[in-house]
Amino acid sequence: MKRWIDRLRKALPSQTTLAAHPWLQPFSSRLLDQQLWQLQHEAVARGVAVGVFWAFAIPVAQMVMAVVHCTWWRANIPIAVSMTLVTNPLTIGPWLWLAYQLGVLFLGETSVVVAPQGLAALTWLAEFGFPTLLGMGIFAVGGAVVGYLGVKLALRLKNLE
Repeated sequence: MKRWIDRLRKALPSQTTLAAHPWLQPFSSRLLDQQLWQLQHEAVARGVAVGVFWAFAIPVAQMVMAVVHCTWWRANIPIAVSMTLVTNPLTIGPWLWLAYQLGVLFLGETSVVVAPQGLAALTWLAEFGFPTLLGMGIFAVGGAVVGYLGVKLALRLKNLE
């Protein structure tokens, strides 16, 4: 477990690296707040929720959006950034296809689309956008709620031991 945490720390950007990022300049003073980087129970739960939400809400710039929202929600930044990795270039096609299927299910339509292959995912999203966006929203909100409550439950069960 310690080895995995050390590798994760090396892979994630540091406070100063994030504060120097051009897109994050307006938030640089808030990024240096130590509470956003410590493993406090509530901040970790919020970090999981923020990271999972942005992992499924948009297919690009998830880490930047997660960092920005961590400053507003007082969430743990390293946890949120690592949770955005739930979706990545290898999984974007399948999860967008699942989002479309979920959106179609909620809209009561019939699905006539096959899963996209390779780089065709963005073209596919443009063509079948609304059901896909609805599914992405459901994944984002549902995943954030499940992630937040899952962390809270895990911490509560750990404290009972």
